[in-house]
Amino acid sequence: MDACDTLSLLALDPELPDRVAFRETIPARPARAGVAAEPLHPKVLERLAGRGIGSLYTHQAEAIDALRAGRHTAIATATASGKSLCYQVPIVESALARSDDTALMLFPTKALAQDQLRSLHEWLIPELVAVTYDGDTPVDQRIWARKHANALLTNPEMLHQGILPYHQRWATFLMRLRWVVVDELHTLRGVFGSHVALLLRRLRRLCAHYGSYPTFCFASATIGNPADLASALCGLPVDGVTDDGSPRGERSFAAWQRPLLGPGGSARTSAYSETAFLLGRFVRDGHQTLAFTRSRRGSELVAAGARRSLELEAPEMAGRVASYRAGYLASERRTLEESLVTGEIAGLAATNALELGIDVGGLDAIVMNGFPGTLASMWQQIGRAGRTGQRSAAVLVAGDDQLDQWYLRHPAELLGRAPEAAVINPDNPFVLTPHVACATHELPLTPADETFFGPGLDDAVRDLVLRDLVKPRGGRMFWAGREPPAPKVGLRSGSTVEFQLVARNDHGGHLVGTVDDARVFAVAHPGAIYVHLGRQYRVDTLDLADRIAWMEPADDADEYTQTREETDITVIGTERSVACGDGVAHLGTVEVTTRILAYQRRRASTGEVLETVPIDLPERTLTTRACWYTVPPTALVAAGVEPAQVLGAVHAAEHALIGLLPLFTICDRWDVGGVSMAMHPHTRQPTIFVYDGYAGGAGIADLAFADVRAHVQATLELVRDCGCDDGCPSCVQSPKCGNLNEYLDKRAGLAILRSLSG
Repeated sequence: MDACDTLSLLALDPELPDRVAFRETIPARPARAGVAAEPLHPKVLERLAGRGIGSLYTHQAEAIDALRAGRHTAIATATASGKSLCYQVPIVESALARSDDTALMLFPTKALAQDQLRSLHEWLIPELVAVTYDGDTPVDQRIWARKHANALLTNPEMLHQGILPYHQRWATFLMRLRWVVVDELHTLRGVFGSHVALLLRRLRRLCAHYGSYPTFCFASATIGNPADLASALCGLPVDGVTDDGSPRGERSFAAWQRPLLGPGGSARTSAYSETAFLLGRFVRDGHQTLAFTRSRRGSELVAAGARRSLELEAPEMAGRVASYRAGYLASERRTLEESLVTGEIAGLAATNALELGIDVGGLDAIVMNGFPGTLASMWQQIGRAGRTGQRSAAVLVAGDDQLDQWYLRHPAELLGRAPEAAVINPDNPFVLTPHVACATHELPLTPADETFFGPGLDDAVRDLVLRDLVKPRGGRMFWAGREPPAPKVGLRSGSTVEFQLVARNDHGGHLVGTVDDARVFAVAHPGAIYVHLGRQYRVDTLDLADRIAWMEPADDADEYTQTREETDITVIGTERSVACGDGVAHLGTVEVTTRILAYQRRRASTGEVLETVPIDLPERTLTTRACWYTVPPTALVAAGVEPAQVLGAVHAAEHALIGLLPLFTICDRWDVGGVSMAMHPHTRQPTIFVYDGYAGGAGIADLAFADVRAHVQATLELVRDCGCDDGCPSCVQSPKCGNLNEYLDKRAGLAILRSLSG
């Protein structure tokens, strides 16, 4: 009996009625062999044969041909489809034929760079000198790398701060640069992607200065617009390779609905307990299984629950279930990885945020504790099972989130819907100007640099001149600042002002991460529970002068925090408007002013309010992009919405619209904000705003406007079909509501959505 058989038995079990809301078999497919237009180098063929690779897949041959011809290429195919071979082959051939060619390879994490380094070393090609270059690289090894390496594996932050500002030291490497590889393309979205886009333009500019014009190769999980995103990132035309020729074993997929706790209610059993049950059942039947959870504590709960069920049904298997999450020592993680590869561990609960970084060919089943946010992520997680061609199973346990429940009501969309698009906005002046400063420090600017930075270059230079950071001389612009700008420019936010998140320890503290000043009060106020890579911390002090949030570990706290906010929004400019049912949708620039008044401590397992704590913090102002909806009062009267209901109606519709926005763009609710007013002073009508949560915008509001009618219709269906009476987390409640989910009127909100849908 394989994992598909176990899932079939679960679906037919009379003691589990209505659990399987949807089930479908994804048929196996054979490999499709491809042949490169020009024969591969004999040594490459020899090394591939040594790995048991007798031929290329069609997408590998297509990508290799494109790269050899110097065409910039984006490869977006399934997990385990051999994407890395697409760029490794040209790089290895280049090293064999012309040892002076160099390659720069960018990975989002050090772990992925180390994995790729091991893979390159397995080619056993002496002419290929590959090294990693990151913050952990000792000084002597950095000097050696600059002199000898022809394949450099690094990350965007190191390129930004450690290579481009010191390009004179890298002159030989850059003048010979032929290949630039950008891995995990699908993660380069929003503000981070916008920063990386300008980073790549700075790289191209310096390469042109040294006389090289490298070919770019992007590798990605399946997303909606890989070639468009890659082109926006590098500023050049890019070919897309998306026709996956790799083989796949048969997969059985199911969407799992949690049972209601009582008749007539909307509350359901815990998603953790259902995930633990499924993990235990697959393990009991002898199938190696990986369960993805959203937090470190969740991974522990799921592993413990699975062990308890196995102690009753298969005691000999209980000790073979473990959790895998951030916070473990490196030696502990290596032991777990080795045990998983050897099969000693039969079941593992892991956090979504933690990349395993290992290829486990024996996995038979995947259980997802909640929809992972995007279809791209879902397919990536599903693809971890069945990598050796065996039949495999995947189960999505739906959470309470609006997106989860929408997919449960439209389950065929999980497998048939096109993946979401990722979007960036390199023209955002809050992102562009800091990178223009970095570029000026690297090399004096000329008018010709508009080729790299676009029409926003003049405004960025003007701003820098007014701040005495850039000075004109001889028709060029020179850096005049006292310090290099790169260290002050974070790649993860739209602001140059960042707060450090520091966890206290016996040695003082260690840096957990950073957050920009636009969001620090919302996520790192005193008393906030902050989650990073599956670990929980509680903020005890927010030092505004030194820009540090001091935190204590709080992994065992069964709670989360939610702020109460007072928000005003002003329309600065309207760019476009379009009819939307009885209302109008608009796109433009807004200014959002927010003041946090208090926060609630809530029990994570039940949602129970533990305490409301007042806080006093300065107000924050954010200039950004927004999509907003106006509904004439006459349309509300026609829809049956009384004047006293308008505030609750627009508030409920706002939450639901934000909850379903990830259907149309790769984002989550934390990337966007919302404001609703019964009568906005600018529009003079009931108005719902959905805005980008980053200064200058990240392109999310623009995508919302582009799909406005489909977005409204999907939201209408979600709220209409939810079985609750007064609103719940699956329809109109939000975990980040600034009003703590007060003043919500589900029925009146439904009337507004009907009016907007026409």
